[in-house]
Amino acid sequence: MPFRGDIRSVPVPGCVDGWIALHERFGSLELARVLEPARAYAERGFPMSPTLALSVHGVASLPEAADLTVYEHPRAGMMLRRPGVARALGEIARGGRDAFYLGEFGEGLLTLGDGEYEARDLETINADWMPALRATAWGHDLWTMPPNSQGYLSLASAFIAAGFDLPEDPADPQWAHLLIESMRQAAKDRVEVLFDGADGNALLDSSMLAARRAQIDPTRAATLGGSFHNGDTIALCTADSYGNGVSLIQSNASGFGSLLIVPGVRIFLQNRGIGFSLEPGHPAEYGPRRRPPHTLSPLAITGADGALRGVAGTMGGDAQPQILLQLLARWLVAGETPGNAVAAGRWALSGGRNGFDTWGPRGGGLTVEIEGHAPEQWADGLRTRGHQTHLTEPFSHSFGHAHLISVEPDHLAGGTDPRPRFGAAAGW
Repeated sequence: MPFRGDIRSVPVPGCVDGWIALHERFGSLELARVLEPARAYAERGFPMSPTLALSVHGVASLPEAADLTVYEHPRAGMMLRRPGVARALGEIARGGRDAFYLGEFGEGLLTLGDGEYEARDLETINADWMPALRATAWGHDLWTMPPNSQGYLSLASAFIAAGFDLPEDPADPQWAHLLIESMRQAAKDRVEVLFDGADGNALLDSSMLAARRAQIDPTRAATLGGSFHNGDTIALCTADSYGNGVSLIQSNASGFGSLLIVPGVRIFLQNRGIGFSLEPGHPAEYGPRRRPPHTLSPLAITGADGALRGVAGTMGGDAQPQILLQLLARWLVAGETPGNAVAAGRWALSGGRNGFDTWGPRGGGLTVEIEGHAPEQWADGLRTRGHQTHLTEPFSHSFGHAHLISVEPDHLAGGTDPRPRFGAAAGW
């Protein structure tokens, strides 16, 4: 699929439908009140984050990106205004989803699409309630979105890893090796099996996953492979005193997405369509009324009594379930606090041209990227077990920005990621 500048890589937008569906079922405040802080920031201005200040140069040549390029030398803290976004949020507050999809945004999208979309695409509510997927690992039930999400990989890899006796100390290279091999076995056929409408429960079949666990050599990296020819995602987690929790992930896919912008409202369009296949007959083949496979992997955790135990989420493209697997193991097995589990050095598998094609070679030929502040023993220990490794800088932006909330008997404990250099965990 075209990566940038092509409207065909922009599936019909559905984010606002998702907001409204979530609010209608679980919201406790008026929608207008929920949206007002964001609308006011967009209208009156907000300080540029460090990440945004470093990245706006990539859209400097796009005329509809003028809201973001008002400064010749952008720095964190400089004020930006998004009047078109403010108008859009105001319309949603007053008139709901139709005011957005059939209003200024929708009209601009149809014009920009030049035939890629039909009016009925925007008239149809594009959000569904789906039964969650569940798997058990380390004495807890793990829950995530069904396909077309890759969230099943977090559950499958945790189920596989839970069949091993992990070392007590995460600094032991064997800890990293067993988690890496569990992820590789879980995800090696992702390209073939992940598509809109895939049977998520079949992807978590315990006998199938047990067979994959049996293929893992505790002393050596498996030889995998086959014949298969930087994300801009936010994850936020929240929990309340009533036992409710939310893991919410939104994404432009890569950076500023498709680099196509709806005129007037100046809303950037995602390029989530890069998850489609152009192979004729492939179950994830590009086509109308289809959703592409995607990387967003929200995660909720419940205990043996069925009560909420935690929520977690991260950005990171194909690395999302890899990061969540490591958080789960540190939190549930090693007993680390959310803050320590989130801040600890990570590994991530890479091998494609970008962070969205890791599994093209079916888990073969991958490099284990090791974060600079990860345990020193990992690099040599993984190499002796047959892994190809590469050491990066500490607290690298490419290892995701994760969040974890632990629901304890008498309090909530949360950790937010230090890697983005800004952000906070808050409670009251």
